[in-house]
Amino acid sequence: MAVSDRSDIEQQVIALAGVAQAARMVDQVAKTGTYPSAFFEASLRSLFAFDVPSTEAVFGNIQGVKLGLRCIVDMLTDAANEDNVAMGLYLRGLFKLETQFRKRADLQEVVATRLGHVNFKAQHFSDDAVELAASISSIYQDTISHLPYRIKVKGSVQHLQETKNSDLVRTLLLAGLRSAHLWHQLGGRQRHFILRTRQLVTAAESLSRELSPVEGNDSLH
Repeated sequence: MAVSDRSDIEQQVIALAGVAQAARMVDQVAKTGTYPSAFFEASLRSLFAFDVPSTEAVFGNIQGVKLGLRCIVDMLTDAANEDNVAMGLYLRGLFKLETQFRKRADLQEVVATRLGHVNFKAQHFSDDAVELAASISSIYQDTISHLPYRIKVKGSVQHLQETKNSDLVRTLLLAGLRSAHLWHQLGGRQRHFILRTRQLVTAAESLSRELSPVEGNDSLH
């Protein structure tokens, strides 16, 4: 990436917002079968964004992780909230998964190659997010699912048994893993949740103030 005008903590928070956003939507899809399409698209597209000029460009722009920024503030200021507890569990799971994935250069190469194929399909054939999710889901099953640690997704059996929803969940988990890897590359560490809580919240709030109040379908319903 090119040199960014943003501080290290801001870049870390943008990446962390990608993890939190994916975790929040995994919980929502699993429990309700619904998701905010604008943020799902931003998370999905982040899987194809490796040669980008800045951290925020991974998600299109800061608006792409608006939900994630809000989730960071909520999680770090109201940890007892039921939704935040569930999101926190997925967040920690993604960090644990990333630690194992980081040690597997062979899997990283396979995932990158196959994502390149899906990106080619998106550019030249079908750009439908749900169709792309089905392809990304198979990548997750063939690679990440074989790591020793597996994330347990809890929700409605009815929703989780639907192929579309399970594809969405795996796509979001892979997007969250990609953001967790970016967070680590930028110097983010799990101990920072304890040692730099106020800094993370302040940076997330500052970044959120850059955003327009309303942009597309960003509601959780």
